Amino acid sequence: QLQLVESGGGLVQPGGSLRLSCAASGFTLDYLSIGWFRQAPGKEREGVSCIISSGGRTNYADSVKGRFTISRDNAKNTVYLQMNSLRPEDTAVYYCAAAPFSNCRSFRSEYKYWGQGTQVTVSS
Repeated sequence: QLQLVESGGGLVQPGGSLRLSCAASGFTLDYLSIGWFRQAPGKEREGVSCIISSGGRTNYADSVKGRFTISRDNAKNTVYLQMNSLRPEDTAVYYCAAAPFSNCRSFRSEYKYWGQGTQVTVSS
């Protein structure tokens, strides 16, 4: 069974940090680009960050640049999203997704595999 599973979400105070993990089972992430997306209540799902298959290039939404870092460990078949200096507006369900391309994709529809999401809540 092909599966992506996110973990690491939770409740954190403003200014705090969390590290999300996205682990794949049933397939290898080696040749896939991986994106992190988030969806807040009443809002559309938006792209947060992406990393190419080799890990050599990353993209970030302007709203998270300088605060979030995406990385991958292909040996562990896992991608991470380190989130620092968290703000209340970062509150959302965070999803990871895999696209069958080596480079990051511009459209959500190009991501074939999706996780179930993990809740991140930033609140005092």
